[in-house]
Amino acid sequence: MFWRHHSQANCWLSVAFVSSHYGFHHAQFAAVLQDFLMKQNIKDLKVWTSQMKRTIQTAECLGVGYEQWKALNEIDAGVCEEMTYEEIQEKYPTEFALRDQNKYHYRYQKGESYQDLVNRLEPVIMELERQENVLVICHQAVMRCLLAYLLDKPSDLLPYLKCPLHTVMKLTPVAYGCREEYFHLNVDAVDTHRDRPNKHRGNKPQKSRRCKTRKEVDETTALSAMVQ
Repeated sequence: MFWRHHSQANCWLSVAFVSSHYGFHHAQFAAVLQDFLMKQNIKDLKVWTSQMKRTIQTAECLGVGYEQWKALNEIDAGVCEEMTYEEIQEKYPTEFALRDQNKYHYRYQKGESYQDLVNRLEPVIMELERQENVLVICHQAVMRCLLAYLLDKPSDLLPYLKCPLHTVMKLTPVAYGCREEYFHLNVDAVDTHRDRPNKHRGNKPQKSRRCKTRKEVDETTALSAMVQ
């Protein structure tokens, strides 16, 4: 999630990967998050979500109104939707290698690149700058783009920014940047991060994690795109 507070600003970010199935960890995370936000005493909070079910479910658990943004949907993996990294490497070995070489600019067949996603998010960022308190419930690749903007990170590092699940990242503007604080909400979650490939180790994929899907596959574990 991303909370943009205007003026004397605090930015609150927390990845809200939850599956389409309303399982135990989803309900637990939503309850803990709601309690955390109440203790922050945020005035006139607006909530934005993507149009994907898992972000909407999280917003509904907060008991406040929310607005859906198509621009906040997760990166489109095209023909690789719902595939693990191992499956992508087996079926599309050349594409797998090309993406490892330049993850920011690589565009999935019939899908998007991180560069495309950054361009898609420009209207969201512009609108955030005109708002007061906004909580944005989004996805890992989207979160990385927002973090890169706020923290002035270069494009080659953007696809590898760590956005752990069930952790709130507080960004407080200071002179020439932002102060970062992390609040782990102590709710079990899968590790969705994939490090930058080491050239000396080749292109062997890390342990499989299943892709997110626009079909909202009914799974009980939190989802994160293998293709992020």
